[in-house]
Amino acid sequence: MARIKLTMPPLINFETSLPVRITDLNYGGHVGNDTILSIIHEIRIQFLKKSGYTEMNLEGVGLIMSDVAIEFKQELFYGDIILASVAVTEFSRVGFELYYQLEKQMADKKTPVALAKTAMVCYDYSAKKIAVLPAPAKEKLSTPLH
Repeated sequence: MARIKLTMPPLINFETSLPVRITDLNYGGHVGNDTILSIIHEIRIQFLKKSGYTEMNLEGVGLIMSDVAIEFKQELFYGDIILASVAVTEFSRVGFELYYQLEKQMADKKTPVALAKTAMVCYDYSAKKIAVLPAPAKEKLSTPLH
């Protein structure tokens, strides 16, 4: 069976940390795969906010997620702190890709928890059609962290 293999791009555009909440746990006592997608959504919202945007207003257009890939590596439990990094790549006329690296601190090293990629497409919600990625948004979103 072929597995999804993602590689985090070297240029990081955003970092944040999130605690694992009790409501993030599933019946197995760890963070469920569906919750990882919700966590990625939260990270994306924080990344956009840092640049002065929301998913509904990116220089006048909205965003929709056209696809997602998640590679699970390690369990997360209540009380773990997720260390998240975001990299923006593959700009096109109408969108871009976001890569997410989720890690947790274990002893004196960071342990990978998950890698993910979402394809984001600009969208005009009032016209119900794909829109062109605004140049100022491309410039702001591609700014490296350091």
